[in-house]
Amino acid sequence: MLKNLNLKQKFTILLLVILTFGLSLSGFALSSLLRENAKQDISSTGLMLMQTMSSVRKYTSTQVNPELADKLATEFLPQSVPAYSAREVFEILRKTADYRDFFYKEATLNPTNLRDKADGFETEVVERFRNKSDLKEVSGFRSLPGGDIFYIARPLPISEESCLKCHSVPEAAPQSMITLYGTANGFGWKLNEIVGAQIISVPANNVISKANQSSLVIILIVSAIFIATILLVNLFLNRQVVIPLKRMTRIAEEVSTGHMEVEFEQMSNDEIGNLAKAFKRMQLSLEMAMKRIKRTQGGTGDSSNS
Repeated sequence: MLKNLNLKQKFTILLLVILTFGLSLSGFALSSLLRENAKQDISSTGLMLMQTMSSVRKYTSTQVNPELADKLATEFLPQSVPAYSAREVFEILRKTADYRDFFYKEATLNPTNLRDKADGFETEVVERFRNKSDLKEVSGFRSLPGGDIFYIARPLPISEESCLKCHSVPEAAPQSMITLYGTANGFGWKLNEIVGAQIISVPANNVISKANQSSLVIILIVSAIFIATILLVNLFLNRQVVIPLKRMTRIAEEVSTGHMEVEFEQMSNDEIGNLAKAFKRMQLSLEMAMKRIKRTQGGTGDSSNS
């Protein structure tokens, strides 16, 4: 099949094969790299949000809680709980388009409000933090019935003594909190103990789609550059190789039929130009040989006549 193709077609096929092979080979590596970059980008946003929630918790614990302490004896106010404040602030933040796909949870092993109860997977994450004091962050993908999610988690220690007023023993907790939640959950906490984990999550397809979009853009750019390169190479090949070779072929055919008046033009000093020069020398040699043959034939004819 290749024997029936001209030089330009063969060269184009070669470049297309290189393009296809190169894109296939680099596609997986590029996808993995961009997926990792997407994870890092989302992780950076998640960590920023997590730090913001930690600031909300600290503000609630140090400034809001003391102001409401007197009212807790008769009425439990959830606004005095750092976890509640962080959750509510985050829900307000989720109403904006940039953060609507993010979810925040303070997964706790023994929470007062069972809304914050860690499930089996989250419990394993918390236990990892409890067993490794130097572990400050974990992230990865998790499968849920509604679809896979990408999560990032940090340990949640009891860093403020004010937290122990409600979570050390039931006797020390405000009566209004006991009335609302009872004494079964949320007690026995200790200072500096890791009781849970702050977890920011986002649907995994957000990570994958972001990586795929970047991959598609890069592949389109590379393909466009390569196609432009193929066109430029074909243009150069056509002007510098194909056309001169066609011209020399036509002249060689004329010379082979005895038209010695045509000449091989040397248009360049490259290999094509050297080929034209060689053809020109061959033409001169052929012309000289034909003249000698004619002289020889002429001399033979005169001798026979005499």
